[in-house]
Amino acid sequence: MDSHTGTDAAGCVVFGEVENQEDCSLLDGSSPSINSWTEESEMRSKLRFFFMSPCEKFRARGRKPWKLGVQILKIVMVTLQLMLFGLSNQQVVTFQEESIDSFRHLFLKDYGSWNDETFSVYTQKDLYEYMAFTLNQYVQLPCLSLAKYGYLSDNNGFVAPLNVCKSFYKAGTVDPSNESFTINAVIKKACVDVFPLIPLNGTSIDETKNVLVTLFDKVNLTLDLYRLISVEISFRLKTINLQTVRNNEMPDCYLFSISVTFDNKAHSGKVKIGLDSDAKIGECRATNVANSSLVQKSTRYMMVFDGFVMTLCAVSFLLCTRSLIRSLKFSQEFVKFYTFHYNNPVSWAGRMEFVNGWYILITISDIFTIIGSIVKIAIESKRATSYDICSIFLGTSTLLVWVGVIKYMSYFKMYNILVLTMRAALPSVIRFCCCAGMIYLGYCFCGWVVLGPYHPKFRTLDMASECLFSLINGDDMFATFTEINGKGYLVWLFSQVYLYTFISLFIYMILSVFIALITETYECIKVHQPTSVLSMQPSAHSSHLFLY
Repeated sequence: MDSHTGTDAAGCVVFGEVENQEDCSLLDGSSPSINSWTEESEMRSKLRFFFMSPCEKFRARGRKPWKLGVQILKIVMVTLQLMLFGLSNQQVVTFQEESIDSFRHLFLKDYGSWNDETFSVYTQKDLYEYMAFTLNQYVQLPCLSLAKYGYLSDNNGFVAPLNVCKSFYKAGTVDPSNESFTINAVIKKACVDVFPLIPLNGTSIDETKNVLVTLFDKVNLTLDLYRLISVEISFRLKTINLQTVRNNEMPDCYLFSISVTFDNKAHSGKVKIGLDSDAKIGECRATNVANSSLVQKSTRYMMVFDGFVMTLCAVSFLLCTRSLIRSLKFSQEFVKFYTFHYNNPVSWAGRMEFVNGWYILITISDIFTIIGSIVKIAIESKRATSYDICSIFLGTSTLLVWVGVIKYMSYFKMYNILVLTMRAALPSVIRFCCCAGMIYLGYCFCGWVVLGPYHPKFRTLDMASECLFSLINGDDMFATFTEINGKGYLVWLFSQVYLYTFISLFIYMILSVFIALITETYECIKVHQPTSVLSMQPSAHSSHLFLY
């Protein structure tokens, strides 16, 4: 045997110089002992078997790789489950987005000729006309819309009213000519109900204004524009999503809460107009679908499939949990053995070698899959409508399941280098990102404060961060530079210095160093990665468990 790490004829794995094979058990130079040699041989045998791959364990002792088989089957089933749910969820989201787009064209006057950023009015005539247009469209909706919408009704069968609310300052006068004002900053809100049966057919400015004034006179209010903060017109509509029938699913009933807002907070002469909608999904009261037995069978089969996935994940969870418990017990056994024979404690890093992080990742994915499957079954049985929650759990679990595949690929030397590179480079990368993050946050705050009022990409702090991150990746550089033109020489000059220094610093220096850290680690591992062996070395300075 040479002076390097190696294995003798008896299968002992050693580290450092050993005089002869009979001294294999005497790594610390202690006196010969048959018992200590036997205990050490048994421990080394246990260690070798513990760190074997499933295939190596099968060849060594005939131990069947149950966890490997379960994981392969689970990958297929979980991915198939996610794809089926994704198709259903896509229909739901598409229906809601198209419905909101329809509402904007129905209730916002001239919506198609505007874009979302500039949809505003600037004259009193336009303000009154746009508000009256929304009211008129709501009343005439059954005769206008291509889709079938229904008004919300109360328990007595009466149609629920449309609600018009006005937010305004309590009192005040404004006289720009004399540069004087009196204002009471207390904000009040008053509302009036409009029933769909009330005719609103005004077309001229006087008629539309009279309609609105009449409505607000009912609560003793006037439309004083200098005190007006906002006007909000809100109402609710019902509809049914029929497209799910094509996929053998029962249609859902939707309740849309729609709000049209006329925003005058800035009092700049520009009143912004926007429409928001919130959808609630519920089970329809009375349903009659042709070939309903086929729909019911499809639902049952899907629920049985979800139950199978849950069972498979429960088995995976139990197997991985059992392996983690055994790993902790074996870790304690090794610590006692090592401390007793070498009179040295095992370091924390050495103990963590026994804890398989991949099993922790798999157990987390199993928990997420089980929770997501339960929510999915509740959605299919029309007892819940939490599509977003279900998609988050199922999507995250599928991500973790596929990431967990790397565990089994790492048993092959050519693929294991990726895992080793990530593991070795991670501490340095985290420290480097912490330092670079301080500079990045500084640029974010600076850009938000200085360029925010003049540049649309720096309006908010999160938008500034998104813009800078895009610049690091080389996206949309020219548009970012040209957006600031015509904003004043001082601001333009600052923006040029700001953007040039940020791009130069992060792309040419910080990003290059970041890539160099990973590349250096990869090259080092690629050159020096030895054959996978397990070795121990008792030392006065280190009691580490060495894994190569």
